[in-house]
Amino acid sequence: QVQLVESGGGSVHPGESLRLSCTASGNIISTNLMGWYRQGPGEERTLVADRPDVPSYAAYAAGRFTLSRDRAKKAVYLQMNDLKPDDTGVYYCRLITNGRVYWGQGTQVNVSS
Repeated sequence: QVQLVESGGGSVHPGESLRLSCTASGNIISTNLMGWYRQGPGEERTLVADRPDVPSYAAYAAGRFTLSRDRAKKAVYLQMNDLKPDDTGVYYCRLITNGRVYWGQGTQVNVSS
């Protein structure tokens, strides 16, 4: 069984930063397809960044967010800088491995003045 545990969410003011962490455990072949999605209020869950070997970012994340990985810890991180109110939402870690898709429980990010 694969489990994903996220942390690092919180409430910040516009322009501040947060770093999200996601650690995977269980029978995992690779973390190459590991990344972050977010779901804003009343919105669908959409890609923020994934594929830490060659990161792919949503347009709004490019230049502000950075996806990184620690292979040994089976963890990915999302450094989010210059946060904006539109970045508010629940951030989910996603991993595709062994032919299946796994999601974390989500971590809330609130950006407001």
